[in-house]
Amino acid sequence: MGEQLRSGYTTGTCASAAAMAAAVFVLQRIRGNVTAADCSGMTKGMPATVRVCLANGTKADFSPEYGKAWEGARECENWCRVKKDAGDDPDVTDGVWVYAGVFPVSEDAFLKLCREGAGYLLQEYPRLYLNGGLGIGIAQKEGLSCPVGHFAINPVPRRMILKAVESVCREMAYEGYLEIRVAVPKGVALAEKTFNPRLGIQGGISILGTTGIVEPMSEQALQETIRLDIRMKLRAGEEVLLLTPGNYGESFLEERLGVPVGEAVKCSNFIGDSVGFAVEEGFKKLLLVGHIGKLVKVVCGVKNTHSRYGDHRMEGMRLLAEAVMGGVAERIGNANTTEEAVGWLKEYKIADEAMFLAAEKVKWHLERWSGGKLEAEVVVFSSIHRVVGETKQARGFLRLWKGRV
Repeated sequence: MGEQLRSGYTTGTCASAAAMAAAVFVLQRIRGNVTAADCSGMTKGMPATVRVCLANGTKADFSPEYGKAWEGARECENWCRVKKDAGDDPDVTDGVWVYAGVFPVSEDAFLKLCREGAGYLLQEYPRLYLNGGLGIGIAQKEGLSCPVGHFAINPVPRRMILKAVESVCREMAYEGYLEIRVAVPKGVALAEKTFNPRLGIQGGISILGTTGIVEPMSEQALQETIRLDIRMKLRAGEEVLLLTPGNYGESFLEERLGVPVGEAVKCSNFIGDSVGFAVEEGFKKLLLVGHIGKLVKVVCGVKNTHSRYGDHRMEGMRLLAEAVMGGVAERIGNANTTEEAVGWLKEYKIADEAMFLAAEKVKWHLERWSGGKLEAEVVVFSSIHRVVGETKQARGFLRLWKGRV
């Protein structure tokens, strides 16, 4: 048995804890119960921990630093911060400081924020306005969980943060208006390592979370990102969903088919799931472009092409060779890689036929997985041997995607 992986907390949960701490700190100062720190994070008389109610109903304790902002920030005495612990999940935001500031505002200033701001007002918290700050991205495309022009703070974290601050206001009998700002200064640089730029979120990371907990090595987050990418393609008016498993496919699309990098949805190993997402979001046509090493697994009916579900590559190559020229199947099946197998297929002058058959078999599985609700076309390629197999209408789908018909 391997060691059990440790769960962590989402950016939304950390922002909630920082906001709760900032609310306690600021409202205690208004009461005169505490003196503002000198931005060192050390303040006497403040609780060592704050307890946040997570979206999944559980509670968690955090140790905030009070009166602590980043270098160059104004009003540092209004800010608190919490360091994110993502557990054993390889999250790019693991270990970063998540900041939240709480600022009392007049009614007029509050109403102006509600009219003109890029943040959020929720009806259940009518005196609290949630805003973003440094390192929080701005939504630039339709189809996201955040309106265009607003900070990328997803719905569940919005409620968590506002609920945390409201609980402090209720406990301390504060009835004034508050603006809450969330910031992750390192988010500007970290965003380039996330899906945000391709999703249309510019200038920083998103404040995310559905349960409040980060499950280590979770596939769910990646699947939800793929689904969101598919949804946005439909919202953008694309009739054909252009799908590719990864970097090889993106390079082939750019170099051989004239499709810029970043335009296709990258589905990783989740080919079967992506077909389901496409159907659920409303697509009727799909064009899948992928390397033979990945798609030959789909030839065998494999929905998730990760190696943990089995290799199947040589099994698939053997099936293709046997269907085209039975006498060579054993040798093809003994190849070390799919590229080597394609090289041997070229020696026997059956590579083109085998790759066409591969594309047809993948098409059949995709349409079967969709329950007949998708029309699929497929392009399969070999990088080294530059052999391409494609279904009959694949080029037509590509032209349709490019808007040329």
